[in-house]
Amino acid sequence: MKFEKLGDNKIRITLTIQDLAEKHIDFHSFMSNNIETQDILLDMLDEAKKQIGFDAEDSNLKIEALALADTNFVFIITKLAPETDKGKSFKRKLMIKRKCINPSTTQAIYIFHSFEDFCSLLNFIKQRNLLEFCKDIADNVELYSYKNNYYLLMNNIHAELINEIKFYTFITEFAKCITNSKVFASKLKECGSLIMKNNALEIGFENFVKKTS
Repeated sequence: MKFEKLGDNKIRITLTIQDLAEKHIDFHSFMSNNIETQDILLDMLDEAKKQIGFDAEDSNLKIEALALADTNFVFIITKLAPETDKGKSFKRKLMIKRKCINPSTTQAIYIFHSFEDFCSLLNFIKQRNLLEFCKDIADNVELYSYKNNYYLLMNNIHAELINEIKFYTFITEFAKCITNSKVFASKLKECGSLIMKNNALEIGFENFVKKTS
């Protein structure tokens, strides 16, 4: 775990997959709104105070949680201006903004702004020799076209946590996660055009990734 001071009121905390494992942090649980999330953040803030003198007590905080393609996880923590209303008891507020990770553990939808972006993902997977892993990430993976964008719909995700994290981090280089995936999945099936059924990643490999001898 790495702590960096970005200013008097802002710090950056970087964690690796190994940090998550050592601290027994389930990243999917962390990325949902629950009490466990706040406990983890408070522990990190205590450590930040010890290591770099960032004192967040009696401060409202804005927290940005980002997953990066190199499998690191970054938290930007900013102390907000103090509330000045007199006569009111102070209660710390944690405003958490999460990016790119769908809290659902069984379904996820990613939007590609062009078909070329989807092909770029396929080529990235090929370069990293991740095709066999991607075959097992979900029971059903489909590609839809809807309003000039492309959507990868993954159902019944069942990979182990660390493998899920790898996939969710590198895919964000090419696509963005859609929130309310269950509602939007129904919209895709009703109004979108199904391009690749059941195993979209494998079909994409067979048809849109150049073979090498």
